[in-house]
Amino acid sequence: MENRVQALIGAQWGDEGKGRVVDALAREVDVVVRYQGGANAGHTVIVGGRKHVFHLLPSGMLYPNRTCVIGNGVVLDPEQLISEIKGLDPAPSVTGVRLVVSNGAHIVMPYHKKLDVLSEAARKSRGAAGAIGTTGRGIGPCYVDKYNRIGIRAEDIVAPKLLEKKLRASVEEKNLILERIYGEPPINFDELFEKALSWGSFIEPYLGDSTFEIASAIKDGKKILFEGAQGTLLDVDHGTYPYVTSSSCVAGGVCTGGAVGPCRVDRVIGVAKAYCTRVGEGPFPTEDLKETGEFLRKNGAEFGVTTGRPRRCGWLDIVALNYAVMVNGLDVIALTKLDVLSGLGELKVCSSYETDGAVTDRFPNSAQALESARPIYETLPSWDEDISECRKFEDLPAAARSYVKFIEEACGVKIGLIGVGPDREDTIFRDF
Repeated sequence: MENRVQALIGAQWGDEGKGRVVDALAREVDVVVRYQGGANAGHTVIVGGRKHVFHLLPSGMLYPNRTCVIGNGVVLDPEQLISEIKGLDPAPSVTGVRLVVSNGAHIVMPYHKKLDVLSEAARKSRGAAGAIGTTGRGIGPCYVDKYNRIGIRAEDIVAPKLLEKKLRASVEEKNLILERIYGEPPINFDELFEKALSWGSFIEPYLGDSTFEIASAIKDGKKILFEGAQGTLLDVDHGTYPYVTSSSCVAGGVCTGGAVGPCRVDRVIGVAKAYCTRVGEGPFPTEDLKETGEFLRKNGAEFGVTTGRPRRCGWLDIVALNYAVMVNGLDVIALTKLDVLSGLGELKVCSSYETDGAVTDRFPNSAQALESARPIYETLPSWDEDISECRKFEDLPAAARSYVKFIEEACGVKIGLIGVGPDREDTIFRDF
């Protein structure tokens, strides 16, 4: 059966290289949909040596004559979106890219960002409670308003009377919190109202019914790729809570954030690095704080696209990857940054954990349980060759091929795409 509707998700702690995989696949699809998260995600795409960073725009924006959709599950920072649209060169009007922003996407307001930063600082000051490592982009507070049914949606910022009513109520509430709990100055309603109207004026031509757009594309037999942000282990339900994001970034989130029935998704693609990274707080069993971690950080350019923070780095964790296979029902894996391992010397892969004296290959999805897990490693042969020019699996050194096959056998899932460099052309396809 042809894979017309595909979902692409992160199979680790985010930052797996989903943007470059979406970009590599977008040449074969008609519609790319971003379905959850917000500007706390950063997808990097490199084309012809030129670097493009998208925080909200779907990564398919760089191909001509595509439809790119921002779904209702996304929380929208309008200033960031406007900046990204203005920064496109050539502009969508030239390339024929059609952007549709869901009427139902919730708007990240300045008070959301302010509350995000203040609450994180308060967590840090409490010590024992510990910080989460939020990006401070207002994502969590915006989702709180959404589920509290007081949020401002994209459709509201193009309806002045409705916006005034909803925004005034929200500002009054947020000012109470800012002044009485945090001792901060209040938000000026008039200034924010005018700013929101200006956002609406710019965004209005892109607003549409994302549910209808996606349903129509499926009905017309078009090829659709749903692009996730963050990763499985940061999922609000299935990740290492509380060190998680505020949305559902597993494959199931496609159904709610992208408005598509589960039976319509033909294939789920999980993106994983050839090693592991994590940004922010939380347990990370295979983290290496010595030479190996620094080697991976330097050679993999492991610094957060959104925050610039250095990523924590370590060996590949098969236990965690198998958990992602299970939770998402992965059909195929896209393995990125295999080239980073070149010249590392001895390679290790975590195949199980030791917890309280017992060995297990079962991933605990709570931070408390994972904190006590100690990785048990298997050692694999390494390679020194530069593999960035390889375009066929057979071109890879024997040790690199063995590494890929080891992961396939350990997870029971085929690796259909291998990234051997940052550019869209630095890709090996294996019956993908």
